[in-house]
This record gives sequence, structure tokens and C-alpha cells, in this order.
Amino acid sequence: MSIIETEAALHEAHRDNHTHRDVNGGWLRPAVFGAMDGLVSNLALMTGVAGGSVSHRTIVITGLVGLAAGAFSMAAGEYTSVASQRELVEAELDVERRELRKHPKDEERELAALYESRGVEPALAREVASQLSRDPEQALEIHAREELGIDPGDLPSPAVAAVSSFGSFALGALLPLLPYLLGATVLWPALLLALIGLFACGAIVARVTARSWWYSGIRQLVLGGAAAGVTYVLGSLFGTAVG
Repeated sequence: MSIIETEAALHEAHRDNHTHRDVNGGWLRPAVFGAMDGLVSNLALMTGVAGGSVSHRTIVITGLVGLAAGAFSMAAGEYTSVASQRELVEAELDVERRELRKHPKDEERELAALYESRGVEPALAREVASQLSRDPEQALEIHAREELGIDPGDLPSPAVAAVSSFGSFALGALLPLLPYLLGATVLWPALLLALIGLFACGAIVARVTARSWWYSGIRQLVLGGAAAGVTYVLGSLFGTAVG
């Protein structure tokens, strides 16, 4: 009885410690990229304009236009990119589907040879391939996984990618703009809030990677701060030259 209880406890511990995070990136990649891009690009845009010694109203308008233009651009780009990728995958699946229909035995032998190459005994590999090939849809899924490295039932959604990119970019771009909308008339509150946001975004990203939260946060803080610093200097130089 104690052995059974011990094995059950070990099984439960293995199950609890053996869960995996979502690495497909259907929504995560565009959301993270959008937020970072929104924060960095709008912060850099606003600091560049502020470096040219323009009015408070001009900085606000620049930030709003940068938010809108960037969010729509990100959404359109993500939608087109993911839709094109999905269409390519679906075209390859159609090719595989036709091959399974026209040459089922050849595809079955191909699958058996694949399992043999991975160390399965030839007789067992042929039997496994034969059983998996009985259902055409299951056979298509297996061939897609083994030959193309994709899951036909888990293709990324262009709409999800576009909406994630739009929302996350807008949210990121809003941070450096927020102090101005609340009445700030100088740059440093916007800069401070944006840098805090960059660190926070980096720390959040670390929860789905192997990096520590402080390393990821500092990395984003440094990169975003460098971009803002460069554009501020450029804005100052161009402002002086134009003036």
C-alpha cells in the first residue's frame, strides 16, 4: 500500500513539475514586440521632437500621431505576415493531402522509413505507419508534424496577431504620452514613466524565458534609454540647424 501511495505521489509530482509554457507565440510574440516597439518608438519620437525645443502642444500631437500611425502599421504588418505564412502552410498541406490520396502506400513507406531512422525496429515501424495511415486526416496530421514541423490544427491566426499588435503597441506608445495628457509640460515625467515601463516589460518577458527578471528588465531599459538619448541629441542638433 505504501509503495502504491509513493508511486502515486511521484506521478503527481512529475505531472505538476512537467508542465510547459506556450512557446508557439500565436499571440505572445506580436503582443510583446508591439508593446516594446510602441514604447521605444514613441518615446524616441517624442524625445527627438522635444530636443528641437518645440512647444508642448507639438510634442503631444507628435505622440498621438505616432501612437495611431504605429499601431495601424503594426497591425497591418502582422496581419499580412501571419496571413502569408498561414497561406504558405495551407498550400503545403494541400500538396501533402494530394500525395496521400494519390500515393498512399508510398507515403506509408515514407513514414515507416522515418520511424526506422529514429531507431524503431523495421517491422514495428511498418506496423505503426500502417495503423496511423488508416485515417486520412490523422495521416495528414502525422506527415505534417514529421515532414513540415507544423500542427495543422494549431496554425496562427492573422486576426489574433493583428489585434494583439495593435493593442500592445498602442498601450506601449501611450506611456510616454500619458504625463503630457495629464498636464505635464516638461519631458522628464514622460521619460521616467517610459523607462519604468521598459523595465517592467522586460521583467514580464522574463517570465516566459530563461532569463532573470532583472537582467531582462535592465536590458530593455538600456536599449530604450539609448534610443531616446540618440534621438534627443539629433533633435537638438537639427533644431539648432533649422533655427
